Amino acid sequence: MPEAPATTSSYKVGILFALFAAAGFSFKAILAKLIYRYGVDAETLLGLRMALALPCYLALGIFARRDARTRVPLSARDWLWLAGLGFCGYYLSSYLDFLGLKHISSGLERLILFLYPTLVIMISAFFLKKPLTRWTLFALTLTYLGIALAVGHDLGNNAEARHEIWLGATLVFASALTYAFYLIGNGMVVQRIGALQLTVWASTFACLFSIAQFLILRPVELALHHVWQTWALLGVMVIVSTVAPVWMLSEAIRRIGTGPVSLTSTLGPVVTIALGWVILDEPFGWNQVVGATLVIGGVWIMSRQKVREGRT
Repeated sequence: MPEAPATTSSYKVGILFALFAAAGFSFKAILAKLIYRYGVDAETLLGLRMALALPCYLALGIFARRDARTRVPLSARDWLWLAGLGFCGYYLSSYLDFLGLKHISSGLERLILFLYPTLVIMISAFFLKKPLTRWTLFALTLTYLGIALAVGHDLGNNAEARHEIWLGATLVFASALTYAFYLIGNGMVVQRIGALQLTVWASTFACLFSIAQFLILRPVELALHHVWQTWALLGVMVIVSTVAPVWMLSEAIRRIGTGPVSLTSTLGPVVTIALGWVILDEPFGWNQVVGATLVIGGVWIMSRQKVREGRT
């Protein structure tokens, strides 16, 4: 998959795709919070979301197999990698995220989830012995100081729910950690399989895991007894925050490369915090703004470092 844009027009389209993908992924937390208001639990939400998304992923998978730019023969070992990545990155990470969202605000959820680049760096440093530069250590300090301020903001506005906030924050942090492991595994096979094929088929496996979990834990008839508002919000989540961002992200990477795409992801927390304030009436204070700025700034510094390293 090419890392450089072919034309100025293609580059602009790639930037737009990357921005829309970041915004779409960020809108997921808002939609989940709205769906929870109708009595849906995390297992049902994940199962229904993935069941509705499965046909779309299969269609994208067929397209990927037919398109000469993305068609790569897959071995039995590749399929095992795809199943493992789907379990870790799109099933387990999503499940932990939905569980955490039951206990904390959408803004705090997005900031904690946004820590995954820092976790990738720390895991790589610990297991792969990659050195940490002074700029990286500075960026890590900024991000975790920002998270401390953001958690303090939520605790200050809802002190009686202290246990709930810590539980939710821990679950979402575990989600970010599993996603970081997914990204490391992704990097080991993406050059061989291709970004679109990897994302589509890993997502397809995640759909199957999510549906299986729902069928084991919940009666089938529970899937059908929901008000129309739940189904409408689920439809928006599947299109706007699941399938469309996956396709747009893959296209953006193809057109402009992974470095610029990673920088556009800093839009995510801003979108979630703003929408949480407007749509969900979540508290909005100066320490949350400062915390978000530190987190986004730290991740931006690390992303810039990664882009520079990719050019050298």
